[in-house]
Amino acid sequence: MKIKIITHERVVYEGEVDEIVAKSTEGEFGILPNHVPCMKVLEICVARLIHKEETLFFTIMGGIFQFKDNEALILTDIAECSHEIDAARAKAALTRAEERLADAKAEHDAKRAEAAKARALARLKASMTK
Repeated sequence: MKIKIITHERVVYEGEVDEIVAKSTEGEFGILPNHVPCMKVLEICVARLIHKEETLFFTIMGGIFQFKDNEALILTDIAECSHEIDAARAKAALTRAEERLADAKAEHDAKRAEAAKARALARLKASMTK
């Protein structure tokens, strides 16, 4: 299968894979060759791309997943390969988000802090796979 991970700024990854695992708003899903066509709304997650004996990990900050004719496409605002992630920076972001959650006075602040926390956790999870 072919896959492309695209943001507004660049093609993050393009290549052949044997399996795709990601998380949509409906839960985690896996795609193997010859899967039926589908389209899914992605959540903030760590996507796994498996090819032969190698597994690549990418943080996906939400977006759209499309699969048709053994070609997958992920369109997202932000995506990072695990080797691009600065784990120390992600830990600091997680700490800041948790502090904001503990201090959140307005509901919109809590929602922003929850989103920041989810992004930081995804980055940390992906960075541990380097």
